[in-house]
Amino acid sequence: MVHVGALPGTPRNSLPLTQIIDQACREAEAYKDAGVDGLMVENMHDVPYTVCPGPEVTAAMAMLAAAVRHSCPRVPLGVQVLCAANQQAIAIALAAGLDFIRAEGFVFSHVADEGIINACAGDLLRYRKYIGADNIQIFADIKKKHRSEIMAHNIPLRDEASSPMSHSLDEVKNAVKIPVLVGSGVTLENVRNYLDADALIIGSYFKKEGYWANAVDPDRVKKFMEHISKLRE
Repeated sequence: MVHVGALPGTPRNSLPLTQIIDQACREAEAYKDAGVDGLMVENMHDVPYTVCPGPEVTAAMAMLAAAVRHSCPRVPLGVQVLCAANQQAIAIALAAGLDFIRAEGFVFSHVADEGIINACAGDLLRYRKYIGADNIQIFADIKKKHRSEIMAHNIPLRDEASSPMSHSLDEVKNAVKIPVLVGSGVTLENVRNYLDADALIIGSYFKKEGYWANAVDPDRVKKFMEHISKLRE
């Protein structure tokens, strides 16, 4: 995860966009040098989030995504725009030559600190088709952490496929016919439990002292990837 600095127009912004871009590219290159399999750019520092942020955030994220793509041309690269700006993310991915987006609220509507997030699968898939972005993959959160469903009671696992942290990874993979990713909470100590996942999304563990808001710790990333390489043998 390349957690870019707080963007212009958000409460915590203190840096010009050019400096934020330089920092994001340095972090992306540190990840690349450590041997990660892919990268995702996200405006994590724009807290507190709003539903579908303004055009200034979309414009900044487009510039950031394009710059990181230029720095890491051969690494699979995606983008997530918080909060739930999924159509904006698709447009950014197409313009910047990215490979995927991460989408919130794809299947279930939910309530979170940002407010009500509506399910978007129908609109998002139509928008992807409309702008000619069918090559952009959608990595969809089924049921996001830090949320409460609006109407999702008594739904069986086959339809729910919620977090592998609450259900075994095997259960979730057996319930669906699509790739299953594990996001959040993966560490050097527990990664062995999730090797059957099709991909792992790691943010906090790769930061100094394992805290998401800190800078990337190249030594932690290298140590983790060396461990993964041994487990893959």
